[in-house]
Amino acid sequence: MRVLRRPARPSRRRTAATVVSAALVGGTFVGLLTVTGAPRTPSAHAVEDTTSPATSPATHAPTRVLPAEANGKPGKAGKPGRGTRSPVSVVQIVAHPDDDLFFMNPDTSQSLRSGSPLTGVYLTAGESDGVNARPRDAKAAPRDKAGYAEARQNGIRAAYAEMATGSRTSVWDREAIPTAGGGWAELDTLRARPQIKLAWLQIREAGATNGDRPHSLHGLWTGRITTLESQRSAGTPVSADFAYTREQVVATLTGILERFRPTFVRMQDPSPGTYPGSGKFRDHQDHLFGARFVQTALARYAQLPGHPHVGVQNYLGYPTSVLPHTLDPVTADAKLKTLKTYSWLDGVHDCETDAGCGDLKVAARPGGRGWTQTVRYARGTSTSWVQRDPAGGLHAFSVLDGHLAAWRKPADAVAWRGPELLPGAGLDSGITSVTLPDGRIAVFGTRTVLGGDAAAYRREVVTTVQSAPGGAFGAWRSLGTPERSDAEGTSDISAPAVTVAADGRATVIVRDSLHRLTARAQLADGGWAPWRSLGGTEVYGDPVAATDANGRGHVFASTPVTVLAWAERVPGGPLTGPSLTGLPPTTLALSASAAPDGDGVRLWFRKPASGDLRSADFSGAGPVSPITELAGTGVAGFGPVSGGDGLLAVRSRTGFLATAPHGRAGTRPVWTLEKFLFSGAPDAGTDGVAAIGLDGRLHWTPAAR
Repeated sequence: MRVLRRPARPSRRRTAATVVSAALVGGTFVGLLTVTGAPRTPSAHAVEDTTSPATSPATHAPTRVLPAEANGKPGKAGKPGRGTRSPVSVVQIVAHPDDDLFFMNPDTSQSLRSGSPLTGVYLTAGESDGVNARPRDAKAAPRDKAGYAEARQNGIRAAYAEMATGSRTSVWDREAIPTAGGGWAELDTLRARPQIKLAWLQIREAGATNGDRPHSLHGLWTGRITTLESQRSAGTPVSADFAYTREQVVATLTGILERFRPTFVRMQDPSPGTYPGSGKFRDHQDHLFGARFVQTALARYAQLPGHPHVGVQNYLGYPTSVLPHTLDPVTADAKLKTLKTYSWLDGVHDCETDAGCGDLKVAARPGGRGWTQTVRYARGTSTSWVQRDPAGGLHAFSVLDGHLAAWRKPADAVAWRGPELLPGAGLDSGITSVTLPDGRIAVFGTRTVLGGDAAAYRREVVTTVQSAPGGAFGAWRSLGTPERSDAEGTSDISAPAVTVAADGRATVIVRDSLHRLTARAQLADGGWAPWRSLGGTEVYGDPVAATDANGRGHVFASTPVTVLAWAERVPGGPLTGPSLTGLPPTTLALSASAAPDGDGVRLWFRKPASGDLRSADFSGAGPVSPITELAGTGVAGFGPVSGGDGLLAVRSRTGFLATAPHGRAGTRPVWTLEKFLFSGAPDAGTDGVAAIGLDGRLHWTPAAR
């Protein structure tokens, strides 16, 4: 195995010496902030995993954090403490160099600042047409696919080095490694931060978002070709070409997972939908089919013994262009700065190669189509995954290894127990739960059916219910899908929302690939009626549901310009709507709960491009109440706002969990920053706040007594 080691070279580029330091409290918020340091009460703590005796002891090591974020300002990135082994290990797998920077940041930069291991994996070489030039200069530029692939690698290495160390010229050690699929990959290790690695699989890319390109991951997935060739970059330590079958791509990715043993995987959206008129994919075909290869590898990896439990997050790609921005200006500027480094915007030649030091195609528009102002999860934004049983015990649910993971805290216990992984594989991230009138808990989600060939791929809604209050869960029951075929809409359905009538009958609601809501209602005999359309147009994200004190169900879903509402005219009756709420645009991520005064429901959301928190009450009989602006009492971040009974929980700008009491009118609640990165959305309730860390464990912040 040949190792390339490049001597350090002083940079002629004027760069900041440290990672951008962004204030946590921004926009119109001036709220008070407390940072979790030494143990205190209440405080977040991780629940021990009692189900994996083969898991490395490192998975239970204390989480290392960087210097305290006094006054909400993050500490500078630095080296991990000596002798410290992080329980978190993140693997990001994307189709092209820059997909992670456009669609996964700021999550990527937050992981880099945390000091935990992170490995970025790039499926294709990203060679495109081989022209590394701005559009205005493209006609006169030479075509060199190997050279353009190298330029993109140089840009990625510079961007990661700058995010991690403050210097884009921080040295990488590069080597060729054999893959489990019989080919070769390049593995780069950041010398100053060796827990940061980049793996380049260097498979040929499609070269077009929707064009008919059989020699691509798309063609390999569908069987139009039997092998797909490599595209080595200039200067790579990989010295020979290779080709992969579909099985070999899956084996290669499974081997990557075995090598780096992640506790959390970031990946692109395997079901982004199609445009109804043309049938074209809403996202790049490499993104879509690359993600399906990753799904298949994750399913295979989950069956292997002895590895840490793995959580997964899917990220929306090109469709974010038409949606409201989610990031506050400070975070968006930091993300744009990273893209400017990747795109070699200043033209300083400090990478020691002739190919170029970045992606000049991106230099013409480093912000993409609004992508640097947004990050958006394809699923996994439910704030309804913790339930109370009739005896006062608490139950929490997530998805690990493609299985439902369940934790339990008996009413008389201080500690949580779990996770227990229930039978039934293939679950997608983004489950929700409800407590039925008889005290049983029901869990709803979607699962992916991979099948033996491309034609068998589909996603469907599933549910499981306890046999008795506090009892075991039964087998998963499929409720099918409102989609006619995967080919028609790429199985693009949202995570489900659920309403429950007083007699225990549930109604499940999802967004379909036509961007409208559809529902399936349970019958009195326990069976289910057919899927029916609830209407609505241009609905995005996951719908949310809540039941008011009068027993009427309410459902809300976001569009790019407002929020639509559906409601039961009488308790247990059919949902009617959509009706206009009168709300302005939101960031799409919603949460809902019964209004404190018992009249209707309270909806929580964020203001676009600021992260500011807002709420409004809705009765279903008319327009919403005036919007409550939580100026001065919130934190600037993105994602859903979990408004529990007396508690708020949100993702802060730094990615850490922020919790606060609601506070009395005219007062500013004190926000507490729990210093760990988490996945999905938090769930705030009467007893405390739950969040699933990137370590795959339940983190619990008990309510102050």
